[in-house]
Amino acid sequence: MYTSIVQFFQDGGPFMYPIMVVLAIGLAIAIERYIYLTASKRQNRKLLKKLLPLLQRGDYQQAYGITSKSNQAICRILSQGLAQYKSATNRDDIEAAMEESMMETIPRLEKRTHYLATFANIATLLGLLGTIIGLIKAFTAVAQVDPAMKSEILSTSISVAMNTTAFGLIVAIPLLLFFAVLQTKTTEIVDSLEMAVVKFVNLMMQRKTPGK
Repeated sequence: MYTSIVQFFQDGGPFMYPIMVVLAIGLAIAIERYIYLTASKRQNRKLLKKLLPLLQRGDYQQAYGITSKSNQAICRILSQGLAQYKSATNRDDIEAAMEESMMETIPRLEKRTHYLATFANIATLLGLLGTIIGLIKAFTAVAQVDPAMKSEILSTSISVAMNTTAFGLIVAIPLLLFFAVLQTKTTEIVDSLEMAVVKFVNLMMQRKTPGK
């Protein structure tokens, strides 16, 4: 099997190498993003469980002490809300502060993920380009050989030329799958942050409401 893979790669021509580079970069981004998003989701959930009881009993000072010292997404957002809490006159002021922090946080979660879709398209296009150039060379070579050999040479050349398209698709399909998985994880984190913002704003406004 190893020999077949090596032979397949060698027969594909020079365009196999840039496709391989695209694969390496894409995998590096996918792995880094997956680890980052998984860790971020776990840490946000852990901090949420820790902060919720504090906010429920109105211990905003301790909650702010925790959020101001952490760089996690949930802490950055809640820290802005808690900092605005004392001076805020209504719900909109707190929400505006937290939404501003949310707008800064979301790009960090989505960072580099969109490159995977771009790399998938590049791998496919490189594969097609390699095949077209291979076919041009094949037809050019066939024109200069004995007519009896044309059919055999042409079929062999076309088979080799198609290797780049096949490899481009082999690279593109997993990259698109990784892109979909990371997009789903990012959406889940953003949704959980938005739910946390609404929940915390409700808790804080209850404390501001007289008689609560």
